[in-house]
Amino acid sequence: MGCLLWSSVWTGRYLSPDAVGTVLLVIRCPQVRDAHQRTGFLKQRSIKVLLVDSDEGLHRDLQVVAEEASAGALKIDWVGGLEQALSRMTRGDLDAVLLSLGFPHIEGLGALHRACASAPDVPIIVISAGADEEAAVAAVQSGAQDFLVKGQFDAPLLIRSVRHAIERHRLFAALRSLSLIDDLTGLYNRRGFTELGGQHLKLARRSGRSVTMVFVDLDDFKVINDSLGHHVGDRALVHAAEILGATFRRSDIVARLGGDEFCVLALEAADEDAELLVTRLRDRIRDFNEAGLEPFRLSASVGMVRCDDQSRLDLEAIVAEADAAMYREKREKRSSSMPDS
Repeated sequence: MGCLLWSSVWTGRYLSPDAVGTVLLVIRCPQVRDAHQRTGFLKQRSIKVLLVDSDEGLHRDLQVVAEEASAGALKIDWVGGLEQALSRMTRGDLDAVLLSLGFPHIEGLGALHRACASAPDVPIIVISAGADEEAAVAAVQSGAQDFLVKGQFDAPLLIRSVRHAIERHRLFAALRSLSLIDDLTGLYNRRGFTELGGQHLKLARRSGRSVTMVFVDLDDFKVINDSLGHHVGDRALVHAAEILGATFRRSDIVARLGGDEFCVLALEAADEDAELLVTRLRDRIRDFNEAGLEPFRLSASVGMVRCDDQSRLDLEAIVAEADAAMYREKREKRSSSMPDS
């Protein structure tokens, strides 16, 4: 119902009092306001759309009408197969996708499911040869932002549908992030890590790539809290999060699982690259301590696991392995610091 309600609000088919209340509530959220501002940039450049359909003639027709109606505001590329589309979508330079469901050997909404999983940041509009209301509802419930029927939409409707799809997708992403982000550090929380980590592992299985899991636990964090106060302990967590964010790649999933525990999931990191990142993490912690900006020093125990076996790509199991590796390092530190008997 949520998707259908938003579709009603933004496409102007109807606007109920409940919908108005929803819009007013949403606009007050800073994350949603930022989504509106980012969408405004689309008015200053061409919108890049990928048409995924076996009929190249449809692409030529859409190009002509879009050029006439939008004066270049809408640029439409075309690929004729789903695999080509998935490869193109992962490059990250698209604003929206027009996806046909009529591909051989792919039943029902299979193409939509694969496209959403492959590029969750790209809004998708399903185009169909037939006006099937049940199919339209099912498509929206499966992640599509709109459902258009071939031969029943003109250029203004197409442009409006694309713009509204982009707007809705970003609004939903902003609202969704509210429940996936740790308030203190700005990293993903445990729920965000579980959800996005699961998507990362699905992508790793499909593409045959390996994953690296890094588990980080701050040493003696309780001492900071007890001796300096929880407000200083919070600063320690924020600094640790900033160091992690600066160390790992933007494509990696960095999360605070709770307390002083952090986790990083990296896709297709070679052994030497992962080791280098851990070394860089330790170097950044050392640099922070040498700067002497806080009344405490940061120290962390780190456990790392690399998984190449596709059958073992289970998020909970990999986290447990990395956690165990971290505790081995923590025990070694404690043993080495104990005086000889």
